[in-house]
Amino acid sequence: MAALARLRWIGLVFISMSISLVIIDGTIVNTIFPKVIQALKITSNEVQWVQESYVLVFAALLLVWGSIADKIGRRRLLVIGILIFIAASVWAGYSQDASQMIMARILQGFGGSMVLPTTLSLVNANFQGKERGIAFAVWGSTIGGMVALGPVLGGWLATSFGDDGWRLAFNINLPLGLIIVAGLLLFVNESKVQQRSGMPDIVGALLSVGLFLTLVFGLIEGRNFGWWAVNKEFTIGSWSWGDPGFSVIPVSLALSVIFGVLFILWERMREKAHKPVLLDLNLFKVASFRNGSIAATIISMGEFGILFAIPLWLQNVLGLSPVDSGLVLLWLAGGAFLASGIGGALSGKLAPAMAVRIGVGLELAGVLGVAIFANSTDWWPIAPFLFVYGIGVGLATAQLTGVIMVDVPMDKIGQASGSQSTVRQIGSALGIAVLGTVLFTHIQSNLVDKLANLGLTGTQADEFTNAVVESAGGVIPELEKGLLTPEGGELVEAAKQAFTEGVQFAAIAAAVFLALGFLATFRLSKSHHGEQAK
Repeated sequence: MAALARLRWIGLVFISMSISLVIIDGTIVNTIFPKVIQALKITSNEVQWVQESYVLVFAALLLVWGSIADKIGRRRLLVIGILIFIAASVWAGYSQDASQMIMARILQGFGGSMVLPTTLSLVNANFQGKERGIAFAVWGSTIGGMVALGPVLGGWLATSFGDDGWRLAFNINLPLGLIIVAGLLLFVNESKVQQRSGMPDIVGALLSVGLFLTLVFGLIEGRNFGWWAVNKEFTIGSWSWGDPGFSVIPVSLALSVIFGVLFILWERMREKAHKPVLLDLNLFKVASFRNGSIAATIISMGEFGILFAIPLWLQNVLGLSPVDSGLVLLWLAGGAFLASGIGGALSGKLAPAMAVRIGVGLELAGVLGVAIFANSTDWWPIAPFLFVYGIGVGLATAQLTGVIMVDVPMDKIGQASGSQSTVRQIGSALGIAVLGTVLFTHIQSNLVDKLANLGLTGTQADEFTNAVVESAGGVIPELEKGLLTPEGGELVEAAKQAFTEGVQFAAIAAAVFLALGFLATFRLSKSHHGEQAK
């Protein structure tokens, strides 16, 4: 019996390593962006899509895999997902242009979307009672820690192995992934539950994918194609969106609403007919699940979106190397790992809802500190706030998962895992889209004004601004080397100030989301009572 218990905990290590592989790759790109941009000549919109294509596909398919994992086996689907993820990582590592990189990231998202809900389901199925709380703390803190360690690893690889070092940041997934697969097969038991008979919910899957694709596309590309008036024509191959007086963006957002309504109506119809559903909407009648999911969505929007901007600022404005940039973010990792120990020690002693509230409060304090002190000419004033932020992420991520899942019936764990993972990933995707748009829109408008004050014509200001924005700030270090005249120095300084103020503005936007999420946590108290009653 003791031997079996030890195997479960060894298995948890490999389950956590599985999610680490996916999370690291979701964040490792943050630090290597400048190298990737330079090597593949990627524009700022393509920069967002290198990140968003992964997150978007990841989020769009989570619901699909959650229910399939219950039927065919959670460990089996997890292994399949990791193998697909490994193959896509190697493709990304050998990409020669932006299109190949984006396609590889889409395939990574496809494989990665199988990993998150299955790891959560396996943890939920293999641990009960107090052990489950500790297991969730390990699982959740792994996510928080890996979000920060990814940029460190990416920075080291990009700095230490020449111009192609960034490729190793993807190719390293091959040996790591094969070790994880071996560990899963050796130490993790298969887990599945009986499903309703009937055809899978294919229509529901298509509607959910359509909903998430159109929503995040609209948010990412709004500043590019125009939120209402047409800034640029939208084309796919030989087809292009005409100019009926408005942009493709409001159409995309309207389609997301339509897909959402149709998805809800379709799922309700299948539930009444007792057919397999992609998402059991009755789950949202469970107070802990409903309130926790709402809080998780809002929190996720502010939680990781700001990490999109900070590495770009550290490298392009402060002039840090990729590895030094990653080491700054190591402060966040340290906080997250400290939270892992705190979470385990507090399991059963502090109400999970209170732990979530404390965690989100610390995140909010950390992000506000970044917003206030990002105007410094050095990195160290923001480091303590990243540490506080990391503690908050570690506490909130682990405990919020437990709060959401605590009252879910065992036969619906897979669907619940997929849906709670989906809302958090959608929140993350929306956060990156919104904060990325806030960052680059603010840089653009702010820099144009600064250049006008320096005496540049409208055309000159637009050209310079577009160069800064389209390179996601990557052109700033090059301009600093090339524009050595006093006038050139003023232009570079204006670009740095605009980028810094854009990061501050994005941090404030993240703080707003976290503040709303903090308020939402006050509806989680009932879920702790439910846990006690249980």
